[in-house]
Amino acid sequence: MAQYPINFNIATTYIIANKKLTFVAILGVVLGIAIYIFMNSLLSGFDKTSSDAMFKSTPAIRIYKDDVYAEPLTKDPNVMITNSKVVPQPNTILNPNALISFLKKQEGVTVVMPQINVSVFFTNGKSQIASQALGIVSEEAQKMYDIKSFMVEGNYDDLQRTRNGVILGSGIAKKMNAHLGDNVGFISSKGVSQIVKVIGIFQMNNSVVDKFRCYINLNFAQELLKENNAYITDINVSVKNYKEAKTYAEKLSHITGYKAEDWETANEAIMAAFKMRRIVITIISTIVLMVSAFGIYNILNMTVSQKINDIAILKAIGFKGRDVIRIFVGQAIIIGIIGIVLGVLIAIILIKILSNVYVGGDVGFFPIIYDVKKFIQGIVFGSVVTFLAGYIPAKKAANVDPVDIFRK
Repeated sequence: MAQYPINFNIATTYIIANKKLTFVAILGVVLGIAIYIFMNSLLSGFDKTSSDAMFKSTPAIRIYKDDVYAEPLTKDPNVMITNSKVVPQPNTILNPNALISFLKKQEGVTVVMPQINVSVFFTNGKSQIASQALGIVSEEAQKMYDIKSFMVEGNYDDLQRTRNGVILGSGIAKKMNAHLGDNVGFISSKGVSQIVKVIGIFQMNNSVVDKFRCYINLNFAQELLKENNAYITDINVSVKNYKEAKTYAEKLSHITGYKAEDWETANEAIMAAFKMRRIVITIISTIVLMVSAFGIYNILNMTVSQKINDIAILKAIGFKGRDVIRIFVGQAIIIGIIGIVLGVLIAIILIKILSNVYVGGDVGFFPIIYDVKKFIQGIVFGSVVTFLAGYIPAKKAANVDPVDIFRK
């Protein structure tokens, strides 16, 4: 009865005896593991960067009163008379303070922020710039959007202390040639004219946001719309796990009776692009790993063909089929371990190099991160694939009949 150390010794002997084939097999595993981990770490980096950029200006969940359309003028199925116009109704949320208090008590909810959207025109001399002013509670907005990190001029905290203060997007400030401390004209959609003071300028490196958005106090926004302090158009909600926002939105919509729109639904086109990118990168990295596994299979299959006489002799002196399987599977496992270790090291080096490459803009450094889950997935997937690549030819070798070989 053959012992395990003997099987292992034979496996290592075959590896050392065929240095070129062993090198090619190990190289295949190294490239497969390195590319798999690298590509998936790149995907994780892209997803994180894209999500971070999106949540700079988009809440995880937006609660608001949706438009109501008129019902058909008749319920008779044979008569097609409808009135599809929007029913004129106020877009305010009723009793918002009670709703905000209720939302803050919900499990998984981290930040609840009331908001008012005001369409305004800035006037500075002959310049007139259309803008969307967001009336916010500065403390809650900071928790949700981290606006301080985008400030290029001024102090964000001054917004809370200045009733008619405004924080301009850098694009608006550039168009109006407005600077910190300037007073500019301000006309709301309700015709209310005010002089506002520029207390800060932010830059998100998003041209749409920077050229169109500004922040003002919530109470000031209510004044611009000639409304009382109970007037709220939106309630923005952040949750612990943004990937579960859709589930939270469905639950909150059912509970509150208002429209609750999660960030994925609000950005369907962008999410479709994310999904396609994820599918493409996953397919490419998986194919590369499968190609390396196919290389291991071919090499071990060649080894079986070359060592067919040795296998016959081993079986003739008492080695069983399972011992032959252990020899060639052991050979595959050794190749796999060496290849996986080197592949992980190369992946770490590549990620380290790229993560220090500055690409500029809002992205900053190259969007690639060390994702432990992807490393574990690569190691497990690589181990399984290399095992199977060794087991299939090993099974073939185990079925060799030594008598038939000796006859030949």
